[in-house]
Amino acid sequence: MDVITSKIVTLKNCRINVLGRFSDSAGFVTAQGRSSSDDPDGFVFEGGFLGGNGKVNLGRAWQPYSRVIFHKTYFSSIVTPHGWSAWHYAGNESGITYVEVDCGGPGADTSNRVSWMKKLNTSEIEQFSLASFINKDGWVDNLPIQSS
Repeated sequence: MDVITSKIVTLKNCRINVLGRFSDSAGFVTAQGRSSSDDPDGFVFEGGFLGGNGKVNLGRAWQPYSRVIFHKTYFSSIVTPHGWSAWHYAGNESGITYVEVDCGGPGADTSNRVSWMKKLNTSEIEQFSLASFINKDGWVDNLPIQSS
């Protein structure tokens, strides 16, 4: 059996419910890390819902090449206007890839997001879809199917 060592995570049509915090500071939905620009890892959220109470940032950089993508996700008003944090990599944001494409809801207004958030159009986001990003070498298509 092959061991999959990649940390690529795709969450499709999931519901994320954020619970309020005991402080005034906003929490974080993700803390993804890549140690180099060649690292293929990342978090991809396709569809789904982000809601709850309190305030939350979409992510913070755990390592200098953090990559998180939200595509067609509904954001409630709990998402902070700036949305993202460089965390310990402030001043070195060029390696960080944070993307929002075709998201909706009151928390999806990107007019006050961090200036270094990446802009991708719908066709560019396809490279991070389940078929391209996760199943690039066809391993998902070749999984054995068990009948019940």
